[in-house]
Amino acid sequence: MDKLEEIFALQETLNQRIGIDTSNLSEEEKTKWVLNYTRALQQETAELIDSVPWKWWAKYQEFDEQNARVEVVDLFHFLISLAQVLGMSAEDVYAAYTKKNKVNHQRQDSGYVAKDEADSKHI
Repeated sequence: MDKLEEIFALQETLNQRIGIDTSNLSEEEKTKWVLNYTRALQQETAELIDSVPWKWWAKYQEFDEQNARVEVVDLFHFLISLAQVLGMSAEDVYAAYTKKNKVNHQRQDSGYVAKDEADSKHI
């Protein structure tokens, strides 16, 4: 088992322990959990932002790199759960990531002067 597959398995076990079985959700439950995980991602992103001295008017702040790392891992927990709700395996995420990465490189090569969602339809 590779590391991404292991992370997916660990998250599935944790979700089931919490009482969430992402493998057998109705459309209504999927919608609920997409919203729940998206909101959780927003909150974890806000916590990550709070690890960085972003308040230009406040002189007391310091960069908390250790907490920033923890928040990144928290984001992974919710991103993996969100992928699982959407029926994505570790292999699915890897395949979609590599395809999208190629698109992003092509966009950079072309100067990315115009938005074109059609270039990602195959992912």
